[in-house]
Order: sequence, then C-alpha cells, then structure tokens
Amino acid sequence: MSTRPFKVLGIQQVAIGGPSKDRLRTLWVDKLGLEVTGNFVSERENVDEDICAMGSGANRVEVDLMQPIDPDKKPAVHTTPLNHIGLWIDDLPAAVSWLSANGVRFAPGGIRKGAAGHDITFIHPKHNDEFPVAGEGVLIELVQAPPEIIAALGGAEPHGG
Repeated sequence: MSTRPFKVLGIQQVAIGGPSKDRLRTLWVDKLGLEVTGNFVSERENVDEDICAMGSGANRVEVDLMQPIDPDKKPAVHTTPLNHIGLWIDDLPAAVSWLSANGVRFAPGGIRKGAAGHDITFIHPKHNDEFPVAGEGVLIELVQAPPEIIAALGGAEPHGG
C-alpha cells in the first residue's frame, strides 16, 4: 500500500433522515438551537433537506435534516435515520484515486457538486467482491475542503481541480 496522498481534516456534516423534516426541525432547530442556513431539493436524489449549522469557521459542522420527496422512491433518505456522515478531505481527487486503488468501493456518481457547493463523492455502505472495503452499513461522504478549511485544519493544498 502506497503512502496516503490525502488527509481527513474533520467532520463536515452529519445527515439525518426521517419521514418529515418538521419533526427533525423540532429537535435540532427549535430545541437545540441550530440555525437553518439553506435548503436543497433534488428530484434525482429524492431529497428535500434543510441545511443547518453549528459552530463557526473551521469548526462549523452542517447537520442536514432530510426527508424524501417521494417516500416510495429511491434513494430512500428516510429509512436510515443517520443517513450519512461527511468528512472534510484536503485533496478529494487524490483520495478517490488512492482509495479506489486500495479496494474502497464508491457509490455511483463520481465526484460532483454537493448541496453546499463543494465537490463530493460517497463511499458505498456495502462492499463487494471487486471492492472489499466499504462503510459497513454507513454511507460516507467525502467533501473537498475549501482553502480556508484546509489552512485552519492543517491539510495540504489539493493537487487536483
């Protein structure tokens, strides 16, 4: 195994799914005091999510409260309450290349823009014969950290674009 060409800098987000964002907001916004900073709706991803935040600067963590647009369609964002965890990565293209070469299974879709505008990709929750390493039931989002997060959390400048 070659030297890892990237660094996990910290938690970028935690995504929580349920049948209704209203019930999720009651706890996370009304009771715990998180601020709703945005909303993301995608028919393709079958999601209507409120993007909330806690902390600030490099210590800011998103908490995404997700409900399905259609509860009978996939992906079923509400069937796994802890839908996924997002990790800041200092060099996403290098991470994907190295992890793939070292047996990590990625979900379909490749690197693309996520709801918050950062480049993202997902490590698949289940392994297969070709890729024996996966999230073991947890979907893991890898998120390209912007320069200010990289500087604050001690990562290397990304090599790819």
